[in-house]
Amino acid sequence: MIKLFLPLCILLLMSACNKSEMEAANSPAIKMMSEDKVAEEVYQVAPPNSISEKLLPDKNKSPQPSIAPKKLDTIAKKVIKNGNMRIQVGDIKKAQNQVADILKKNEAYIQNEQFQNTDLDDNLDLVIRVPHKNFDALINSFSEGVGSVLSKNISSDDVTEEYTDVSIKLANKKIYLEKYRDMLRSASTTKDMIEIQETIRELEDEIDVAEGRLRFIDDRVNYSTLNLSLYKEKVRSSATSKIGFGSRFADSVTEGWNSFVSFLLGIISFWPFLLLIPILIYLWRKWRTGRKK
Repeated sequence: MIKLFLPLCILLLMSACNKSEMEAANSPAIKMMSEDKVAEEVYQVAPPNSISEKLLPDKNKSPQPSIAPKKLDTIAKKVIKNGNMRIQVGDIKKAQNQVADILKKNEAYIQNEQFQNTDLDDNLDLVIRVPHKNFDALINSFSEGVGSVLSKNISSDDVTEEYTDVSIKLANKKIYLEKYRDMLRSASTTKDMIEIQETIRELEDEIDVAEGRLRFIDDRVNYSTLNLSLYKEKVRSSATSKIGFGSRFADSVTEGWNSFVSFLLGIISFWPFLLLIPILIYLWRKWRTGRKK
């Protein structure tokens, strides 16, 4: 009987010990200590000490825009056309009037004008801006009725990719700018306000540059540029000079005489070296006489 009762007591004792341990582990005091320990471990992470950690978005991640930026296939094709023409005319004034009529017909205007009058020719250089749609018609008009075309060069530059890239970056910068302005209103320290204001200033400068670039591209796309040069060769205006054999003979004699005078003056300019010739001859003769003796 004693042998059966002793193991039963041992089992009851072990069961009571396990129950007391579980109750102790689930007690509020033990739970509070565990939670305090976890909180202490979490709090060991350093709190943010600058607006780049506390307020500002991660610069390595682009913000998700509320409106999707334009894509390459949604932007109209942007092509810049430029041209250079040189035309020989018989009368500059008459050609100038013809050019004015052609410009008016094609809704173009002169951006810059420069005239040169030399002894050999007259040159009128014009920088013309014309709407993109009328560029080809303007070129054809100059080629047909103004004079003899000496040279013509037309180029086209597709800037669609650049325009799209600048537009997307500009949209993102504007979204960033609005976020920073919201953060400025919620900033609590002077340091945060100064840092945010500096970032806003940099973004505004970058936005101004991007918008200026887009305006420049739009202007070059909407209005093409043509550099037109009107050239007139002059006829000799000397009183005694006429185009013919006598005039050419007189000019040849004059040119020959001028060349002879230039040659003679060139030789005279070497007079210091000419003084060395007698000295060299004297020394050579003296050396030869001494050698014979």
